[in-house]
Order: sequence, then structure tokens, then C-alpha cells
Amino acid sequence: MPIAVIESLDHEGRGITHVDGKVVFVEGALPGEEVEYAVHRSRPSYEVGEASRILRASAQRVVPRCAHYGVCGGCSVQHLDSVAQAAVKQRVLEDALWHIGKVSPEIIYPAIHGPAWGYRYRARLSVRLVPSKGGVLIGFHEKKSSYIADIASCAVLPSHVSELLPALHELVGALSIPDRLPQIEVAVSDDATVLVFRHLLPLNGRDKARLVAFADAHGVQAWLQPGGPVTAHRLHPEEAPGLAYSLPEYGVTMDFLPTDFTQVNVQINRLLIRRAMQLLDPRPGERIADLFCGLGNFSLPIARLGATMVGVEGSDALVARALDNARRNGLAERTEFHAANLFEATEDSLAALGSLDKMLIDPPREGAVAVVKALSPAQSPGRIVYVSCNPATLARDAAVLIHEKGYVLRGAGIANMFPQTSHVESIALFERA
Repeated sequence: MPIAVIESLDHEGRGITHVDGKVVFVEGALPGEEVEYAVHRSRPSYEVGEASRILRASAQRVVPRCAHYGVCGGCSVQHLDSVAQAAVKQRVLEDALWHIGKVSPEIIYPAIHGPAWGYRYRARLSVRLVPSKGGVLIGFHEKKSSYIADIASCAVLPSHVSELLPALHELVGALSIPDRLPQIEVAVSDDATVLVFRHLLPLNGRDKARLVAFADAHGVQAWLQPGGPVTAHRLHPEEAPGLAYSLPEYGVTMDFLPTDFTQVNVQINRLLIRRAMQLLDPRPGERIADLFCGLGNFSLPIARLGATMVGVEGSDALVARALDNARRNGLAERTEFHAANLFEATEDSLAALGSLDKMLIDPPREGAVAVVKALSPAQSPGRIVYVSCNPATLARDAAVLIHEKGYVLRGAGIANMFPQTSHVESIALFERA
């Protein structure tokens, strides 16, 4: 087997080296390490392999905590110290900004850190009946595979959820349709834990009784989802606390449904909002847009700080939830929300929002290229805070803002929203030159 010294990590957490003029990506290897590796994909300009033996280990290498590491695809960098993970993600962000957008921030913000384990308050567990593998499998997909990695515990889930996994195996295996229940969605909030059972065929009375007994035994809520997300409904208990998370710094509580999009890491979300508010600096008398606003995660803190806020989101259901959250938190007079497809934004659609002093953008992985291209001299906020879950699309959009729209990238940094994974969450500040 070939031997190489690893030079850096890529955006998927793989080691990078060069051998005989080829770039080689080595899974499970860290910068500075000398490794022996096996090649499992070879192309004219690159190869992909996996470390089979570590000949000289990095000082930042740690023993993975999870027994399923290496099979489960949920976490890819457990072998790297959690503090070092943030540094690697910062480098991935900077490299993307430069190599894709040809831009560089004036300031690198300190990384936002939080708990490295037990942080994942939202998860989607896949379920599959495979008799040849012992029956019901519950877990996440295996690395680069559609197969399910059957897990008995998960170190990034809250401990009380991780401890439910063996009992969940027994529960699903006892149902009448174990082969027609593809997914269990987990949602944990300040006061409740919800399990949403997605089922493709109706459950019978005995099935429902088992779910009720499970919910009572483990102190969780059992929900059913026979169709799309809007069909999710509580089975048991009939009266139970709703899901909500608090933002104590802003005196805000956000209600949500288990199928709504919310950030998986509650503590990092709070710190990310704090950073966003520091950079945006909302003030009374200002009018600020929150684009891709969801259920109001950034919107309500903006309004609480005194600005008038206009939120735009593509989902009618989330817009309704944002309106309800604004009313319940006493912020209805300083907020307005609209449903619109921001991937089709135009100069006219942005102009319809009215005059804007500042803007916050928090798009999905696809980014917000239509929004930034639609900015015009007449509708060009003096300050834009961009929260991103994909360094590549942030870099692409940054290039438009800087090279075409006359903005300056004042600063950028990462928030380690997903420790133990290669996922990079980041935040950047743009100001009109």
C-alpha cells in the first residue's frame, strides 16, 4: 500500500496529499500525519483512499467516542480534537472565499464554540427492515451509501434520546408494518421530546397502543405522519407541552412544530444570533429585512432591539408560525412577514419590501444568488449580514456583492454548529463601500 504525508484537510474532512502529480484524498487522515492508505477510486487527476495504518500520528488525533464511527456516515471527523475541528472549518471557509469568490475578509472572527457532544436536538433517523441483518435497522446512512448503519447509541444526540434507541428497535419490530415505517424524526425542546413516526400504511389499533405505551414509559410525545410534513399530528399524550426554544438574551420564546426547520444546536444558535446582532447592530428607526427568515429565529431579536423588521420566507406554514411567534412575544407592531420564493427574487420584488437600511440573509445550502443579483442602487442596504451553511455558495454570492454590487467583506468566521462533522456554518458581514 502507498505511504504519504498529509498536507491539509478538504471540505469533507478528508486528508489531502499529492503523489506522482495526483491529488489524493485520504479519509481518516489528519494534516502532518504519515499514513499508509488503500486506494478505492482512481481517476487521471486524483485518487480517493482510506487510511489503513497511521505511521506517525498528529497531536490533534483523538480516539473517536462513538462505537459506530467509521461505519455511520453521521460524523466524519471524530478522530480530530473538537477545538481543532473549528480551526479546520475556518480554513475551509477562507479557502472557499478565495478560490471560488476571489475575496478575502478584512477580519477573521473568532470561531463560535459550544458543546461537542449531545448537542443534536433535531435528527431524522432512518428505519429499514432487513431480515438478513437481524430485523429492524435504525440509524443514519452509512458513509457514502444508502444502507442504514444500525446504531444502539449516538453520542451527538442528547443522552436521553440516545438511550431510547434499543427500545425503539423493539418497538418498531413489534408493529404490524415494520417494513412501511421509513423514518423517525426527533425533535427536542426546552420542555418536550417528540418522536414523529412516518408511516406509509395505516397503523392498526394494536400498533397505536404500543406507541402510546412507549410514550408513557419513556416520557416522550408520539406523533404520526402518514403523508407530507403537514400531516404530522400528535397521537399521545393528547394534552402536552408544545415544542419551543428560548432566546433568553432577547426575552423571546419560539414555538415550532416537530417538522419545522430549526437549528439542531440550540446553544450554538443562541451564540450565532448574538454574533449576528452585534454585526447587524439593529437600532430604533431602522428598517431591516430578514430573508429566508423561517419561523423568525433572527427576526424577533432584530425587532426586540428596536428596529422595524420585514421577514420573507418561501414556506407559507413557516410565515404563519413567524407571525404567531411575533404576536406571542409582543412584537407584532414592529414585524411583518411575507411568503415569497426568494430563489426567483428580482429588483421589483425586493423594491416591494420598501426602503431597507440593513439586511440579514440566512439561506439554505443553495445560497442566495438571485437575491444578491437583484440588489439595485435604489435597494442596496448599507449593511448585510449573511449566515451560511455552505461555504461554496457563500463565496459565490460574496463575489457578486463585492465585484458587481460595490460591497466590502468586513469580516467572516465560522460557528461550529455540527461538531464531529465536516459541516461548516459561517457568518459574514458586508458593507457598502
